[in-house]
Amino acid sequence: MTQVDTDIEADRPPRASHKLAAQAYNAVSEMIRRRRLGGGHVIVEARLAETLGISRTPLREALQRLEGEGLVHKGDGRNYVVRHVDIGEYIQSLKLRLLIEPQAAVEAMDSIPGRKLIEVRREIDELMGATIYHTDAHWFSDDHLHNLIIDYCGNEVMAKVLRNLRATTRLFEIGRLQDRLTPDSTEHLLIIDALQRKDAEAGYKAVAAHIESLIAFARKHIKMNE
Repeated sequence: MTQVDTDIEADRPPRASHKLAAQAYNAVSEMIRRRRLGGGHVIVEARLAETLGISRTPLREALQRLEGEGLVHKGDGRNYVVRHVDIGEYIQSLKLRLLIEPQAAVEAMDSIPGRKLIEVRREIDELMGATIYHTDAHWFSDDHLHNLIIDYCGNEVMAKVLRNLRATTRLFEIGRLQDRLTPDSTEHLLIIDALQRKDAEAGYKAVAAHIESLIAFARKHIKMNE
């Protein structure tokens, strides 16, 4: 950190510093999740801080938080590195989600506000009706539905495990993402239908089928690249 950075942070009220750290966390997390910082990318703090228009102190706080969530780790030097997830870890994480997430959907069923399910359905309809494919919109819709299940499952331990597994699977550099638009959207609509009807059996099966579909897609992707 430069002397200028130190002086600025010393003069900044604690609440403002926390706000900047939160903003930095949101920005970097978004860059990682949207693949603008890919797996294995070395984060040069000075350069990234300049890009975000902040000092290195709140950025470092954000990176420490991301390290705790498993999205980045310390490299050989002092720099943080975006975590790389290979196909083996990706599929293993999906298999663990398969054991947990269907039950989380059942547990969340009575708590998810109906208006939120309507919002996700509208997002999917817009995705399917768009003439141009947008990766960010695809990821946003995917996050929205799965996070509803996680946030409303009523079990903090289950939610924490699922958030970590979601972070891992999102870090995997899966190719041909656009090919997942139709199956993702179709499977998500079946999940939403079951959640709206509060049909526990259908909800469990719909979430399980969706995750099994992701596993099958990943294995097919491997074979295509052999």
